[in-house]
Amino acid sequence: MALALEIEASAEAHALPLCVDLDGTLIRSDLLVEGMIAGGPARLPGALFTFIAKGKAALKAHVASGADLEVDHLPYDKALLAYLRSQKEAGRYLVLATAAHERVAKAVARHLRLFDEVIASTSAVNLKGRAKAAALCARFGEKGFVYAGDSRADLAVWRRAAAAVVVDRTGGLTRRAASVAPIETSFSTRQTAWPALIRALRPHQWLKNLLVFVPIFTAHALGEGKSWLMAALTFVAFCATASAIYLVNDAVDVQADRRHPRKSRRPFASGDLPFGVGLGASALLLGLGLGVGAAAGVALVVAAYAAMSLAYSAKLKEMPLADVFMLAALYTIRLFGGGVATGHELSLWLLAYSGFLFLGLAMLKRVTELRAEGANDSGASGRRGYTPADAQILQIFGCASSFCSSLVLALFVQREATAAQYASPILLWATVPLMLFWQCRLWLSTARGYMHDDPIVYAARDWVSWTVGATVLALLFLAHSVAI
Repeated sequence: MALALEIEASAEAHALPLCVDLDGTLIRSDLLVEGMIAGGPARLPGALFTFIAKGKAALKAHVASGADLEVDHLPYDKALLAYLRSQKEAGRYLVLATAAHERVAKAVARHLRLFDEVIASTSAVNLKGRAKAAALCARFGEKGFVYAGDSRADLAVWRRAAAAVVVDRTGGLTRRAASVAPIETSFSTRQTAWPALIRALRPHQWLKNLLVFVPIFTAHALGEGKSWLMAALTFVAFCATASAIYLVNDAVDVQADRRHPRKSRRPFASGDLPFGVGLGASALLLGLGLGVGAAAGVALVVAAYAAMSLAYSAKLKEMPLADVFMLAALYTIRLFGGGVATGHELSLWLLAYSGFLFLGLAMLKRVTELRAEGANDSGASGRRGYTPADAQILQIFGCASSFCSSLVLALFVQREATAAQYASPILLWATVPLMLFWQCRLWLSTARGYMHDDPIVYAARDWVSWTVGATVLALLFLAHSVAI
């Protein structure tokens, strides 16, 4: 929670109009960036042309005309908002003075019902820095207003203001503002983006990338050092690429996330992570993933994974059934990447088993989300193409897929070719009911409301899942090494 630091200012200043900046001050975000994201990739070429041909003021007008921002869910600065409410109750005249376009600014003002006046950018004027200072002086006179801001660009406004309200997010801004204007109030909210960035990378999701090591086990190549090295590089490539896509996905989904009781705490949605930092990190991670993938000989596989993930984030996640089939494919391509990197091709048996298994897990994930939406009386799941009423049929699809995966495993185990590769093939039969038990338990946990919306993350924290996994690995080892 922000710590308010009160610094002495004249009593006359408190009686003057309080003009409040929007981007970075009243909200912990940038509405121009949010508008460009909300407008979708199809509007980006037009936005770029407008900026080059007509400048930033025209760009803001272009973006505002094509973006439907949900201002009621923006990450408002709670400490500053509380201060403004107290000032409003005391009868103070409040002005929203922002470089954001007037259409967006007026929407925010209508939602908050705090401001008596809005002064904002138009298609002809970008109201930032000196331009904002001139506009406020023309309206209220030199030293005739108090200004609330958050950046060095606001120093030009504070020089001509009677006093300053400082939202200091980087540290040191309050001191600089004090050198040009008396400080009415300072909200010290200094924080680093690193913790938020690390959370946005979702390192717990890297567990899925361990699938690249599976071909080493299925090929009985545990003693091949080079295979382990190539698989490790592939693991790093997929981790970096996956995190890059998570950042893009969270940026695209920011408005939907803010409506969600848990996802609203994600770094972009909460305002903890600036879009510039997050999207810049995404580009670097994508380059790292492709570079390491090239070293492992799987650059094309990693690029295909990135393209599939972006297609999923951009459109496929909105298409019922297509989304879960794509999720299953994104799991399977990790197996394929591990096979290419290690030189151990995947058998059709493994592809069939993993396809049904991952499709079942993808269905399980959707059912969990839909049950949560139903509990919250929501009519749809974010940008998904489902409603809570679809949960029952998806559960049927998912359970059928889970049982099909176990059927494929049973057929594989009974093959003579499989038996010839093991010293005690009879032990392999025990893996069939174990894997089916594990999947049935996940479905039962979902029905009882225990499931996290990601089954892999849930399994990683579940002692029964760890026990089943360890038992299956032990059985595989014994079947391969010990004759009964």
